[in-house]
Amino acid sequence: MLTHLTADGTAQMVDVSAKEITHREARAEATIRMSSEAFAALKEGNLKKGDALGVARVAGIMAAKRTHDLIPLCHPLPISTVAIDCQLVEAANTVRIEAFVKVAGQTGVEMEALTAASIAALTIYDMCKAIDKGIVIENVRLLEKRGGKSGDWSC
Repeated sequence: MLTHLTADGTAQMVDVSAKEITHREARAEATIRMSSEAFAALKEGNLKKGDALGVARVAGIMAAKRTHDLIPLCHPLPISTVAIDCQLVEAANTVRIEAFVKVAGQTGVEMEALTAASIAALTIYDMCKAIDKGIVIENVRLLEKRGGKSGDWSC
């Protein structure tokens, strides 16, 4: 049975009050592919809107902290840390974004990590779209999660 549905199929928020508070963490990634012209401007810091990578890091952190406002039925969590790493892959004109989120809580932070990576990618898209309208965000996925009742998982 899906935990977010009652027996009659009604959506519900999962009651985590009986769960033990444990340390949990998750890592997710997103890739953003663009033209060589847009990639060069991003790399050189020549975008009209400013430092896209720096702004993307802040946007990803903010998004992780607000995931419960964006995704229905997510619990607000006392997040301990969020880290966003943006790696430029020049050979493919891509940016690989990795988000890491950590909490001591009663539920996991997979959605927070996925949201952080996604919003960081969307921020880069927004700041580069004047140069390249064909930017592609792809491969948004969970890389690993640690802690909680279901234990550790990695792809």
